[in-house]
Amino acid sequence: MAGIMGRAAMRWLQAAALALLVVLAAAAVVARGEPQVPCYFVFGDSLVDNGNNNDIASLARANYPPYGIDFAGGATGRFSNGLTTVDAISRLLGFDDYIPAYAGASGDQLLTGVNFASAAAGIRDETGQQLGQRISFGGQLQNYQAAVQQLVSILGDEDTAASHLSQCIFTVGMGSNDYLNNYFMPAVYSTSQQYTPEQYADVLLGQYSQQLRTLYSYGARKVALMGVGQVGCSPNELAQRSPDGATCVPEINAAIDIFNRKLVALVDQFNSALPGAHFTYINVYGIFEDILRSPGSHGLTVTNRGCCGVGRNNGQVTCLPFQTPCANRNEYLFWDAFHPTEAANILVGRRAYSAALASDVHPVDLRTLAQL
Repeated sequence: MAGIMGRAAMRWLQAAALALLVVLAAAAVVARGEPQVPCYFVFGDSLVDNGNNNDIASLARANYPPYGIDFAGGATGRFSNGLTTVDAISRLLGFDDYIPAYAGASGDQLLTGVNFASAAAGIRDETGQQLGQRISFGGQLQNYQAAVQQLVSILGDEDTAASHLSQCIFTVGMGSNDYLNNYFMPAVYSTSQQYTPEQYADVLLGQYSQQLRTLYSYGARKVALMGVGQVGCSPNELAQRSPDGATCVPEINAAIDIFNRKLVALVDQFNSALPGAHFTYINVYGIFEDILRSPGSHGLTVTNRGCCGVGRNNGQVTCLPFQTPCANRNEYLFWDAFHPTEAANILVGRRAYSAALASDVHPVDLRTLAQL
């Protein structure tokens, strides 16, 4: 009898131990954290390019030191000292690795998402042409369409691919260069003679709307549109157009504000007109405005100079190869003449993922979008 009881107790202990192992394993998975979405696709310009321009004939490249000075992989093609906004977002979404550049991605990597962004790219095909080759948003969409065809082959059929893509997060950040390297560059482009800022915003949004509908027709359902930031506050524009080198350039920011307001309306339109669509707007302009209002509370002390650059505001010429950058990079808003530091990118990424103010997003942040 005692032997039977002993064997029963042993079996109970074994079962309890097994149950405990299962619980601990489950807890370890939760602690490690699976990504909140199966995949993340990125479209944009130099603010988020992570190497797609490295091997094309372009002046818009950042695959040389001191770019990447604070990034584990060194100078990868990111236009920053370290992380970009989408690097910060990918971490917050729970991905173990950063989303790879499409240019060097394998077929298997398409399953978890790739980055199609290209420095100097715009909504308009001609935008940025003075800088040489770049992949416009239209070109990025062509690359995405090719990637979708590969995904259909990998997953077996279109329905499975569509189901997979419907769960992915897509971030699209276009428009900065359509102002910086087009409308406000009258020596090269005629758009400012052709259109008022209001008309130009309408023309841009007309084209952007069609492009985003193409993205939707190829499976994108959870789409965050990154608004254009305060280009008129970049060291380059301050160096060229600001009398005191500190006051942001009002005509540039006013034109961008018109575009952003229309972009919010487009988000509302898509959400009501496109079945299953969850579009949202990330108010990068407003987030930057908030940071500039009280930089100290965000850990920043220098907001009108590049950490690496030449001339007035370190913004007349952008960061040169092997130039020695500032030492206190985590206190600077801008890394070079145009692009934010890792510190600023992390601030923006956090607020895109989890809104600090109601005005940061419309209608939802990325954390909420992932759950929809």
